[in-house]
Amino acid sequence: MREKILRVLRNYDPDKIKIGTLGSHSALNILKGAKDEGFETVCICRPKDRIIYESFGVADEIIEVDDFKDLLNDSFQDKLIRDNVILIPHGSFNAYLGQLDKIRVPFFGNRELMIWETDRFKQRKWLEMAGLKMPKSLKPEEIDRIAIVKYHGAMGGRGYFLVANRDDFYEKFEKLKAEGLVESLNDIEIQEYIVGANVYFSFFYSPMNERIELIAVDRRYEAIDGIGRIPAEIQIKSGVFASYTVIGNFPIVLRESLLAKALESAKAVVEVSKEIAYPGMVGPFCLETVFDDNTEMYVFEISARIVAGTNVGIPISPYSYVLWGENMYMGRRIAREIRVAIEKDALGELIY
Repeated sequence: MREKILRVLRNYDPDKIKIGTLGSHSALNILKGAKDEGFETVCICRPKDRIIYESFGVADEIIEVDDFKDLLNDSFQDKLIRDNVILIPHGSFNAYLGQLDKIRVPFFGNRELMIWETDRFKQRKWLEMAGLKMPKSLKPEEIDRIAIVKYHGAMGGRGYFLVANRDDFYEKFEKLKAEGLVESLNDIEIQEYIVGANVYFSFFYSPMNERIELIAVDRRYEAIDGIGRIPAEIQIKSGVFASYTVIGNFPIVLRESLLAKALESAKAVVEVSKEIAYPGMVGPFCLETVFDDNTEMYVFEISARIVAGTNVGIPISPYSYVLWGENMYMGRRIAREIRVAIEKDALGELIY
């Protein structure tokens, strides 16, 4: 597959390369960053979302599709290839598209690692190989503490729920089965719930500079956050059921002494990525963590591409400014890497 894509890339005119992505998730970030680095941009979006990209003026070309899966059509891909488009993946590529191995259009980053991301069991293997501290993975009969139940894939926290004990789990799980939301235990992962502060680290691994860069830090604003506005007695009487659907993100500046843990973890993750999906990490990735009251850091998920939380870093975050001394955010960082690779005639090192 990679050789086929590299053959496509060899026919690209380096002076006419365009940056494209799906109009969703973090497209404003990606497309604005591409324009800041002098690239023409292509946005593939659904009709209902066109107003977003027209309003912000970040797309030189908007291509409407009824379904993101239209990108898998050969004729559609042929058009993008003729236009020298490099695709920048984000969470919607996994959530709505899948079948990344069917995309012949050159694709920034390591698509194999994105496939690993969609499987929580593979995620755990990756993070454990890196030696990171993680919340315990539990079987239903082992639930003797607060636990969180998650689905596979990039779903923005939708449908995640807490359980107090094994009986609570079985009651909620059977309800989900009855509603057709899950079929078996293979559809979910159960993790112990670590009480603490959630912190999301957005890193960038640069093959051009051979270094890991911390670009931004954020936390999520989730639907369940609204439950704190309801008095406990009403929560109990109403049986309100709140999920972890992500609504937005907040920027964070972390205690400086805690950064070492995150940076060491990122380094370990990148090293293991070379073993599980050669040549390993390329570009943005996110470590999703929680710090308990002893400042112990637990890593509970990894995303092997740009995450929506980096949007809070437009046009700059404290960390990217310390590193770059200029306006630098994840979308622009991606485009900068591509531009440098073009100048070095090394674009193939970014396309997997």
